[in-house]
Order: sequence, then C-alpha cells, then structure tokens
Amino acid sequence: MTREPADPVGDPLLGDPLLGDPPLGDPPLGASLLDLACRLAREAGAMAAEGRRRGTPVGDTKSTATDMVTEFDRASEQLIVDGLRAARPDDGLVGEEGSTTAGTSGVHWLIDPIDGTTNFLYGLPGWAVSIAAADTHGTLVGAVYVPALDELFAARRGHGATLDGVPIRCGELADPATALLATGYSYDPGRRALHGERMALVLPRVRDLRRFGAASVDLCHVAAGRVDAYVEEWLGPWDLAAGELIAREAGCRTGDLDGGPARPQQVLVANPALFEPMARVLREAWRARPGIM
Repeated sequence: MTREPADPVGDPLLGDPLLGDPPLGDPPLGASLLDLACRLAREAGAMAAEGRRRGTPVGDTKSTATDMVTEFDRASEQLIVDGLRAARPDDGLVGEEGSTTAGTSGVHWLIDPIDGTTNFLYGLPGWAVSIAAADTHGTLVGAVYVPALDELFAARRGHGATLDGVPIRCGELADPATALLATGYSYDPGRRALHGERMALVLPRVRDLRRFGAASVDLCHVAAGRVDAYVEEWLGPWDLAAGELIAREAGCRTGDLDGGPARPQQVLVANPALFEPMARVLREAWRARPGIM
C-alpha cells in the first residue's frame, strides 16, 4: 500500500489526537457552543432548502470539472459565519468556501455549508450542513443537519450523540461479510478510478456498498446504526470534524487503516468489534491496488 504515512499529531484543524478527550473544563461553554452550532445548522439548511425549492441553483466548479459549488454554498457559509462572529467574535473559523479567521479564544469552527453539493444541485436528498467547534484537544461539539429529512445529529465531547435530541448508538455487528459499508469518491479522476478498483475488490467481501454522496451524512449513518462502517480518503477537515465526533460519541471507533487516528487523508469508522476486521479487508484491497491517493 503506497500512500502518505500517518501523521502522528493529526490535522492542525482537528486538534492533537495524542492529547485524548479530556473532560470539558467549562460544561456551560460546551453546551452553549452546541446550541449555537445546532441553531445555525438549521437556519442555513432551511435557507438553502428553500432556495433549492425555487429552482435549480447556479453552479460553478472548483478543483475539478465535477467539484461543484453553488450560490447557496456561499450564502449558507455567510449566514453561518455572520452568526458565529456575532455570538463569538474572538473564535477562529475555517469554511469550505474560503472564510477564514485566526481567532484568539482557543476555540475554532469548521464549517461545511453544504456537504454533498452535487446532491443539492441535482435535487437529491443526501446533503447536509455540518458545523463543528474544536479546541487544542480536538473536536468539542458537532452538528449535522439534513434538511431533506429534517434530521439534526449532534454531539458534545464526553456527553454522547443524539438524533433530534434522542440518544443514538452504533450497531454491534462484527463480521465484514454481513456489513453494509459506506464510502465516497474523490473529485480527482485518478483518485476516483483507483478507489473504484479497490472497492471492486472489497464488494464481494461485504454485504454491500452504499455511496450517499456526503461524508458528514455517512458518518452520522454509522453513528445511528444505519450502515455498519464508512471509509473514505482525501476529505477536507470540515467534512470530517462534526460527523467524526458524532460517530465517536455514539460508540464508534474511528481511525485510519493502519491504527493511526482519523484524519482527512484517510478515515475508517465502525463499531469497535467490526473496526479491525473491516480494516484488514480494506488493507488487502489497498495493497492489491497500490498507489498514492
């Protein structure tokens, strides 16, 4: 398997995994951050959904001809950024569509204003608004709102995960042969082709594959037991932050295929009993089809 080596200190936007997940030093702060993330995710999702109902949005391209952005990606990010700056002016933030503030408070936000823009553009239901807040220890709170289903997934570090306020827990299945595996594909044609070759080797060894088209939604589906595992590579930190916390707080194990921490370059999420058996299946496929993703 040829790819980038695991980074032992993780992604700087996601915090340092070696520090672990300490108790929240200020529980009221954690609760208020989660309330803010949930409120803004709902507001941004409702705004974008209403715009989509009025007609096909105007689309443009970013990294490749298939990597789309719409007027509502930008409007959603602006709504979220304005709300965060009004409520927490000293916080840092990074948004997928370019909003960046360094901040001085020790808290920074990771914003994916529309995760699954292709779904949004085509009128498919699998898109979401994802908002997370992090500190030096990693993700502190996360909210993922799926407007088409009016579902709000949320988590606060050390306090569990919920769906519409009701606690959720991942599944317990341990055999990859009967596991439903979700995945996603890069917008880069070469990476997409390589991942397709690998997934062709994995498919006969699992129950089936699902490709919903939004990383945050995939992560929440594992958290809620709707799929058994999820693997993807070359995400953005805003794709991963909220959903990965929700999955962990729902009982999932998260990491890369070689035992390192979850990171945007590579993430596998499954319940603890399934994680390592599934990782072995995936590692064999990666070795059979080597290449730098």
